[in-house]
Amino acid sequence: MDTIASFFSFITTPVSWVIVQFHTVYGAIFGPDTGWAWGLSIVSLVVLIRICLIPLFVKQIKSTRNMQVLQPKMKAIQERYKNDKQRQSEEMMKLYKETGTNPLSSCLPILAQSPFFFALYHVLSSIASGKTIGVINQSLLDSARQAHIFGAPLAAKFTDSADKVASLDATQISVRVVTAIMIVLMSASQFYTQRQLMTKNVDLTVKTPYMQQQKMLMYIFPVIFMVMGINFPVGVLVYWLTTNVWTMGQQMYVINQNPTPGSKAQDQYLQRLLKGITTHNEVRSKRRRNIVSAIVAKGPDRNDNERKFINSLSKSGLVAQADGTVIKGEALPEGESHATKRQQPKRQPKSKRHTGGGQQPASKTSGTKPSTDAADADADADAAPKTSLQKNDEPKDSQPKQPPRKNGSGGARAKAGARKGQQRPKHPTKK
Repeated sequence: MDTIASFFSFITTPVSWVIVQFHTVYGAIFGPDTGWAWGLSIVSLVVLIRICLIPLFVKQIKSTRNMQVLQPKMKAIQERYKNDKQRQSEEMMKLYKETGTNPLSSCLPILAQSPFFFALYHVLSSIASGKTIGVINQSLLDSARQAHIFGAPLAAKFTDSADKVASLDATQISVRVVTAIMIVLMSASQFYTQRQLMTKNVDLTVKTPYMQQQKMLMYIFPVIFMVMGINFPVGVLVYWLTTNVWTMGQQMYVINQNPTPGSKAQDQYLQRLLKGITTHNEVRSKRRRNIVSAIVAKGPDRNDNERKFINSLSKSGLVAQADGTVIKGEALPEGESHATKRQQPKRQPKSKRHTGGGQQPASKTSGTKPSTDAADADADADAAPKTSLQKNDEPKDSQPKQPPRKNGSGGARAKAGARKGQQRPKHPTKK
């Protein structure tokens, strides 16, 4: 660890200068030799570094989401070119280039913090050894060696011997208790941050190897920090614990305000958004209008959470518009347009189709009135039973045939019971 820290010794002077400037401010409030002055100086150093790293954090979030979206395509490429590693790598790089994704972006915040972390470790190690470093002169060195956080010196470690801890005006038990508590808090915050990312901000409908890797890291990282933490000075533990707490809070804000599509966090966010819209019957902020507009623009490509949101708005009597606003009205089912639907004619039962459907509408080209057709139909119905009871000696061929009546569709169709003449026997296969 000392070898790695000495490698970043070029940045120890800027780090020590920042700590001294914050110590000057806090020393005037709490006293120059107190642990509060030096501890808050380290915390302020973390806050300053993390503020500068916010753009990298935004890139990390975008890269993580892009990697989640690309996992199915990456898996397909691996299966397609599993026997050609070179072609597989070329297709992967082509996919990254087309989508603008950088796999290393998710590691940028950690890599950017590493020089400051090791530089601070080098500064605190020099303080523990009684050596001046950077802008920390002898007077500041003596002040830092006297500073204690809950009875543990800033430069003390969990593995330090009792004699070395005694030289810093402390006891080995107090140092180990404080460092053990800080190591546990550091590992727990790391685990909670990773677990929050996996359980709330991941699209659970897509099962990819990337999710399995993240689950493994969720358990591996805390163990790594716990093992390495026993070799960190108290001041470095303060630095790393503050970093984890900052990351956890920053991630909670991003998850609540800009969740991953299809995740549990998105469902919770849309429920809060729905409650606000139904309460005020409008979308109040521009940012929320942009979110609603993006959901409307997706159309049938919406995920389950977004479809649930649109349906809930419809049940409340609100319709989301393309510009992100809402209006009162009845929403049509999803996938239907607001154009008038084509009405299909109602299909008649088989019995009515066989009998001619009863009263037929008049043809537009015949020029006859419907009442005349109805009268003719009644007359034929009255005449049919009378002629059926009378004996007719005339041959069947001499009887005049009645012309078929045309229905409204223009086709000739006989009325019920109006078919005359000898019927042809049915074919045996049709019985």
